[in-house]
Amino acid sequence: MGSRGDKRVLEANGRAVLGIETSCDETAAAVVTQTGEILSNIVMSQIEEHRPYGGVVPEIAARAHVDVIDGLVARAMEEAGLGFADLAAVAATAGPGLIGGVLVGLMTGKAIAAAAGRPFIAVNHLEGHALSVRLTEAVGFPYLMLLVSGGHCQLLVVEGVGRYRRLGTTIDDALGEAFDKTAKILALGYPGGPLVEKAALRGDATRFALPRPMVGRAGCDFSFSGLKTAVRRAYESLGDAATDQDRADICAAFQAAAGDVVADRVAHALDSVAQDYPHTARTLVVAGGVAANSYIRSQLEDVAGAAGFALKAPPPRLCTDNGAMIAWAGVERLSLGLTDPLSTPARARWPLDPAAAPAPGAGVKA
Repeated sequence: MGSRGDKRVLEANGRAVLGIETSCDETAAAVVTQTGEILSNIVMSQIEEHRPYGGVVPEIAARAHVDVIDGLVARAMEEAGLGFADLAAVAATAGPGLIGGVLVGLMTGKAIAAAAGRPFIAVNHLEGHALSVRLTEAVGFPYLMLLVSGGHCQLLVVEGVGRYRRLGTTIDDALGEAFDKTAKILALGYPGGPLVEKAALRGDATRFALPRPMVGRAGCDFSFSGLKTAVRRAYESLGDAATDQDRADICAAFQAAAGDVVADRVAHALDSVAQDYPHTARTLVVAGGVAANSYIRSQLEDVAGAAGFALKAPPPRLCTDNGAMIAWAGVERLSLGLTDPLSTPARARWPLDPAAAPAPGAGVKA
């Protein structure tokens, strides 16, 4: 896997981490050095496998991971120009996520670590997202993070590696799930988030009066279930005569409502952070798949700027699930001497802040 005389290999030797991610419907592997150089970052999507069902089917996802994981890891190592013996450690997502998929990547990572005699690091998928901004930017602790994806919607203070304080979470659906369900209701296709955003560009956001759940209430929790129900009712009110423009208008109204909810909840969290951490840099980080939505991003820029915070986000390729964020979380943990035994189990649920009060929504226990 590469010439041992290659300068890049010699520089990376002994200080690179292999990261493996299989928590949902992307199989990913990457090699990242302890100085933050991404030597490889390969992601294989399962969109076509799940498209007929309009969402991720856990058993199909797990089998797809099994089919490609070995070849994907081999490609990542070859692109990095390294052999397993050159690695400082192996990191793999151990949860939260679809347990069948998590097991595929976790067992692969353990096998490589055992065979190569290298330390193993079990990474919380959410910590991968939480720390990913530090792979590309000099962001110091603590900072406020908004994690928004298909399965998670949380506001957390990232105080350090392994130290998180949850300020708010969804009490029902995640924002990414609401985007996907809106697309399904409107028969736009899968994956729904990008399709809703695209349709909203040519829609009239004022035509349909959709609710803004939780806006104006105290605290930092989210709710999107009622908004999703309102979308369904608005669409059903059009009957069989609904046009593409009708769908675009509903998408625009939905996206505007979701943006208002996010902005209001984040504003509360920014106030809390400003009071609790008055002498630290004011930084808001957004991560997760929904972070790629330009409208949501613009709303966050406005609310952060108004509160005197700088908005930071990983580049789009690192916002969605990927192996580089797992490798980097491994780098961060390894630098603190945090490694894990090969007996570490896979976990369908794994809270970043185990001390936070339980709540019923998506991404709460996870």
